[in-house]
Amino acid sequence: MVTVTIHGEQKQYEQGTSFEAIASEYQEQYDGLIAVASANGKIRELFKKVTKDCEVDFFTLKDDVGYKTYVRTATMLFMKAVNDLFGAETAQNSRVEFAIGHGSYVSSGGRIPATDENAAKIKARMEQLAAEKAPFKKRSFPLEEAMELFKAHGMKDKEKLFRYRMSSSVNIYELQGYYDYYYGYMLPHTGYVKWFDVIAYDEGFMMLLPTKKYPTVVAPFREQKKLFQTMKTSTEWGQKIGIETVGDLNDQICSGSLNDLLLIQEAEQERKIGEIAKEIVGRGNVKFVMIAGPSSSGKTSFSHRLSIQLRTLGKTPHPIGLDNYFVDREKTPKDENGKYNFECLEAIDVKKFNEDMTCLLAGGMVELPEFNFKLGKREYKGNFKQLGEDDILVIEGIHGLNEKMSYALPEESKYKIYISALTTLNVDAHNRIPTTDGRLLRRMVRDARTRGTAAQGTIAMWSSVRRGEEENIFPFQEDADAMFNSAQIYELAVLKTFAEPLLFQIPKGTPEFYEAKRLLKFLNYFLGMPSEGLPNNSICREFVGGSCFNV
Repeated sequence: MVTVTIHGEQKQYEQGTSFEAIASEYQEQYDGLIAVASANGKIRELFKKVTKDCEVDFFTLKDDVGYKTYVRTATMLFMKAVNDLFGAETAQNSRVEFAIGHGSYVSSGGRIPATDENAAKIKARMEQLAAEKAPFKKRSFPLEEAMELFKAHGMKDKEKLFRYRMSSSVNIYELQGYYDYYYGYMLPHTGYVKWFDVIAYDEGFMMLLPTKKYPTVVAPFREQKKLFQTMKTSTEWGQKIGIETVGDLNDQICSGSLNDLLLIQEAEQERKIGEIAKEIVGRGNVKFVMIAGPSSSGKTSFSHRLSIQLRTLGKTPHPIGLDNYFVDREKTPKDENGKYNFECLEAIDVKKFNEDMTCLLAGGMVELPEFNFKLGKREYKGNFKQLGEDDILVIEGIHGLNEKMSYALPEESKYKIYISALTTLNVDAHNRIPTTDGRLLRRMVRDARTRGTAAQGTIAMWSSVRRGEEENIFPFQEDADAMFNSAQIYELAVLKTFAEPLLFQIPKGTPEFYEAKRLLKFLNYFLGMPSEGLPNNSICREFVGGSCFNV
């Protein structure tokens, strides 16, 4: 017998009892379906068994680790359905490209026609598999044996990925004779995957899943054409240069041709910034360039580089931060926890901003404010502005795309840009890298370097940051005149060397430890890449240091 402590209560169980069996006893106490367990601070899949005395807690689909487990399991179920319906080669060559809303876009490389009929077939097969409650079997293979298995099944992306693995073994999941690798945890059986939909979209399929907030409801697909096209274009660019997965990137690092990769990436981004600048000038009457994007998108570096491009076209740009229009600290709204909510629109003096901008547009002179973050007050230090014929204000802030922010300004005087780090590099064909992971690592490295904030603090506040983005940025992204992807295909290899020491500092037993461990495991797939070769105007420099801009 073993002693299991749950919520301070000790109970006796037969040695070898599954965590799933124990979870069933406590399910009613949790708001949401239990997905994984924690035993003595270590995440355990529910099909694992209790072998010694331990303290146990559970995570549901409403928790980050539980929700990601659900997404991962649903993805394997999708690939198994494709395997059964269209053959093993099609499943192996199908690729989870990126997320749009709360769905994953899956392409088959043209092997499956993107029709409603085929989408219905995939969904129906997934439902059949779910009804069977077929178990996901996890087995540890010696590294060499695993690579032979990947080779035999035509999984060249996985074979290449594990060529650089330091560990001597690999965990592989099996579902009714279908083998696949997934980075992270899996649910016990297919019956747990109850909420999903599959629709045909563009040249592939959208696998639609619930949100973490409402894990039992599949929301209708909301098309985001501009975001989708931006992601697709970035994916196709990676394909053209031969870097689609982490294994491809590691090959490039080992080949000694990093300098070429850096130059190509930076040139591609500069070309796109130049195209945006030409479009702004071409409109003829733009006086306000409004830039918005989520945290750690590289907005500041982008605005500087855009300003340089505008100068080459004869314009005189002037940067303005919307943060300078914060209301005084005592007037800042508070959230449900009684903390200042700096990310809501009401934290900005919208009326004053519109008065100043309207005056400038009319040819008047305005003294622009500067917000003192230490004192929590807006100050005026003689920064007077008056717009000449070639002057353009480059305005950066999270509410830049919200029409309520600039309600008094004529539409033709504004050009809106959405910027984000939209990672399109995959771990392998079936394991995509969430864009939020790249941004979190960026912010973590920058916070430690510029603000003295430990990685634990950055992770602790990340959910609040993400909530602010969901409310104040993402709803307006399709209103942008242009989208810019600031992600750099090599940046995670660069960030690795800076982020790993920060993550190792997070102590076991803290709520942030699980996320730290997940990120460390993720970074372990990458070979490190030195930052010395980065140009001093690179967006990556905004985070690792050494930028020629004041960032």
